[in-house]
Amino acid sequence: CLYGVAKKNRKSEEILSNVGLLDQRNAYARTLSGGMRRRLLVAKSLVHDPEIIVLDEPTAGVDVNLRNSLWAYIKRLNEKGTTICLTTHYLEEAEILCDYITIINKGKVIKNDTKNNLLKLIGKKTVSFILEDKITEIPTSLTKFNVSLDNNQLTVNYDKNLIQLKTIIEILNINKIRFNEINTYESDLEDIFLDLIKKND
Repeated sequence: CLYGVAKKNRKSEEILSNVGLLDQRNAYARTLSGGMRRRLLVAKSLVHDPEIIVLDEPTAGVDVNLRNSLWAYIKRLNEKGTTICLTTHYLEEAEILCDYITIINKGKVIKNDTKNNLLKLIGKKTVSFILEDKITEIPTSLTKFNVSLDNNQLTVNYDKNLIQLKTIIEILNINKIRFNEINTYESDLEDIFLDLIKKND
């Protein structure tokens, strides 16, 4: 039996399908590309249904569609109770998949916390309003923020830990500035990573 798993209990085809290797199930490992061999290693680690899986850069060299498929599979494994330790240089991957994150720089742990706590470290947020009518000047009550005006687009940068978006909208309403569209953007794990690295260099 393979990895101590009896033939009747194997999920080989299910695992190969989830890592995008079902079509290569009869191929020799040495004939596979580098990306495929990496996925084969992931598949091999899942054969005996372990409680803990360590994945080292599992999606390196993998195309976008397959990467999303692998992410979905990793999430399903985790939801079923498997603990997954993931090392990655893709910060988007860490933000999507991980509940706890350790940031390492030059071999030194500089931060170890829950993802939610890390994302609270930087409160920078940007909101962009597409205005119904052009305005010629920015209301003085908005000048305490980092504000820019480009044709009919008003952009406000603020700290979400100090002020709420609804306060900014109230300022626009008081000044009779109407808008058709609103878009918001906020700090992600990459911003936090760069900020922590800068502080620890």
